[in-house]
Amino acid sequence: MANARKLFAPLRLVASPKFLELDRIPDTRPLLFVGNHTLYGMLDVPFLFMELYDKKGIYLRGLGDHVHFKVPAWGTLLKRLGAVDGTRENCAKLMERGESILVFPGGAREVAKRRGEAYKLVWGERLGFVRMAIAHGCTIVPFSAVGVEDALDIVVDAEQMLAHPVGRLLRDLGLREDLMLPIVKGLGPTPLPRPERLYFGFGEAIRTVSYAGLENDDDACRELRGRVREAVEAGLVELKEVQRNDPHRGLVPRLTRAIDALVARRAKAKAARDR
Repeated sequence: MANARKLFAPLRLVASPKFLELDRIPDTRPLLFVGNHTLYGMLDVPFLFMELYDKKGIYLRGLGDHVHFKVPAWGTLLKRLGAVDGTRENCAKLMERGESILVFPGGAREVAKRRGEAYKLVWGERLGFVRMAIAHGCTIVPFSAVGVEDALDIVVDAEQMLAHPVGRLLRDLGLREDLMLPIVKGLGPTPLPRPERLYFGFGEAIRTVSYAGLENDDDACRELRGRVREAVEAGLVELKEVQRNDPHRGLVPRLTRAIDALVARRAKAKAARDR
């Protein structure tokens, strides 16, 4: 975490992540954090990890797509950061140990957004995360994230790729369609994200005790999934409103405020030394 903090310090200054309703996170364990996966997947997640660690003493254990752990070096890095292959067995062990777990039900497909899918949940009919939460009495913490998908524009998405011979060849060679990341542009014609501010919000915790013993009841699981989905979607609406009304959304106001705060801290430290 110390190394990650140093690595992401410049990006944190630019992104100035804003976190809302951290007090809604309960002290009970285990916890299952469930949220929307943003475009490309890893542009905002590190800030979520660091904030929860710094403010709540929570070390998230991410459930990752199996493909991550087949990539040399990258899979090892994720493991060092506490992520595990997202199997039911690994999830069960983490819950039994009272860990705080991070899951994105949209998985790779939600990372590989199509045109017009900004901040859209692409969860399909997945019920695994609620089945596991019910089976282990795990409290669900819905959360939402906004910012990344305002920083990038999709130029070519997977549907367009698959309409091209190269895209069809990649599919025929075994590349999963949900892993076909879009081609994007951000700053000018480059793929570098525009310096948008990042926003995170947490919904009311959803306790699963009332569903005890119903992990194999599809109707009960769909109802719980629906409650979680509604909470995440409501959070996205709230965050977009916060974003629209934020006087520090722009990069210049944020950097000016950060510099003013730094000058004030140094002046205060100097005054303390002089005394």
